Amino acid sequence: MATRKAGQAILESILKQCPRIIGGSADLGASNLTKTSVSKEIMPPDYQGNYINYGIREHAMAAITNGMAAYGGIIPYASTFFVFSDYLRPSVRLASLMKLREVFILTHDSVAVGEDGPTHQPIEHLASFRAMPGVQIFRPADSIETAESYALAFQKMKGPSLIVLSRQNLPTVRSEIKENLTAKGAYVIKEATGKRRLTLLATGSEVNLALQVANKIPGCAVVSMPCWELFEKQPAEYQRKVLGETPRVAVEAATSFGWHKWVGNDGLIIGIDTFGTSAPGSVLMDHFKLTVSDVLKTIQNWQKTKKK
Repeated sequence: MATRKAGQAILESILKQCPRIIGGSADLGASNLTKTSVSKEIMPPDYQGNYINYGIREHAMAAITNGMAAYGGIIPYASTFFVFSDYLRPSVRLASLMKLREVFILTHDSVAVGEDGPTHQPIEHLASFRAMPGVQIFRPADSIETAESYALAFQKMKGPSLIVLSRQNLPTVRSEIKENLTAKGAYVIKEATGKRRLTLLATGSEVNLALQVANKIPGCAVVSMPCWELFEKQPAEYQRKVLGETPRVAVEAATSFGWHKWVGNDGLIIGIDTFGTSAPGSVLMDHFKLTVSDVLKTIQNWQKTKKK
């Protein structure tokens, strides 16, 4: 299931329990999947609904979202494609400054959106929002992490949260649901068999990729990092336990900028430091060498270089 599809089911469940939530989309409701069976459009002369058709005006949508949050009594959300978050940026920054409680649901999270091409494929967007103080960014790996992300985003009392979701279907990579592990920001989703010799760090759809690669590397652990900001708040001891003392490799279908914070100056970052291109999503992942065989080869070549 695509995490945007999982998000729709989760949002519907939340809306049934919380009438204070009002949201909408910038003319992309059918793609963002933020309109549910319990969504009622707010249209004249009936203003008793909970869903707003904003039209293609992300900047105005985000400003209105800020206004609702500042007024109080409402928990607002807004949605668009992740790449169009550029138009939201001024209002997201103000929301963070004013500590406004609101949620931005941003779908089509990587080059895997495919044929729409580089204008619709986010590259630098994760890094740019991670650099913004007070903003909480979630990029879940599957439907379970998506549910956890929604819970945390809507429960956050001060400041905006961004939930960044996939267009493409993703496998369920986790079965343990006794604890909201996303609340820790990062956690070991697969511990190494035997002594840990390498740690792969990944977010979103690349967590499954990292898990497949790890199965081919002896002593390799995998860490899912759905929310950097929450991981930064964890005790140093927990961070050391998760990251380990072995060499680290980060895998994310986005710019490599910022990942040295977690892999160190000697670590390896496998990302995309160019704009995208137009092709089916699976073809693009192959083009940018984000396949199991390519990532495995990149890691093996890097390990050979380190031994010299």
